[in-house]
Amino acid sequence: MAHGPGRCRCCGEEAAGGGERGAAWGLYLRIDRQRLQCLNERREGSGALVFRAWEERGDRAKFVESDDDEELLFNVPFTGTVKLKGVIVMGEDDGSHPAEMRLFRNIPHMSFDDAAREPEQTFSLNRDPAGELEYPTKIARFSNVHHLSIHFPKNFGAETTKIFYIGLKGEWMEAHRHEVTICSYEASANPADHRLEQFTPQTHFIS
Repeated sequence: MAHGPGRCRCCGEEAAGGGERGAAWGLYLRIDRQRLQCLNERREGSGALVFRAWEERGDRAKFVESDDDEELLFNVPFTGTVKLKGVIVMGEDDGSHPAEMRLFRNIPHMSFDDAAREPEQTFSLNRDPAGELEYPTKIARFSNVHHLSIHFPKNFGAETTKIFYIGLKGEWMEAHRHEVTICSYEASANPADHRLEQFTPQTHFIS
């Protein structure tokens, strides 16, 4: 449709919708990147690049590729508590796209050996070169997450797995700091500090 000068209402609504959707995928801002890990990444530090703004998901200069085989494992710590609602996984439209995703919660420093356990949720993935397919989580299982592990055990047949973008949708709450109260106790009581007032016992009767 051709439009005259200025921005028409339909374009404005489309832009607003995109902005709202982008804001919904803002949990990447709540990742503790100093402790973020990606196991079996070919290039060190590349795993952190796939967690970015939804609007920047099309930047194909930023990606992670597996090294020895097709497996990738992300350990994602948050700066607070998260209620995870959905995940997007964007890859190539070929055999290097992950075919399965397994989610674990609150298992810091998870290894590939640890990934043998039962996950909280497993997804069969479709190829998504545009980053538009959302995989909703079972929110009851992901309502109190401070650490998320994402395991990609296989792809669609290539020797290595390649991921351009991982989007995380949900809610974040700041971690509460627990204050410690230090109490000092007397080694022995000082009678001068514990003076007892004399009193006459009284008995009260209820009639």
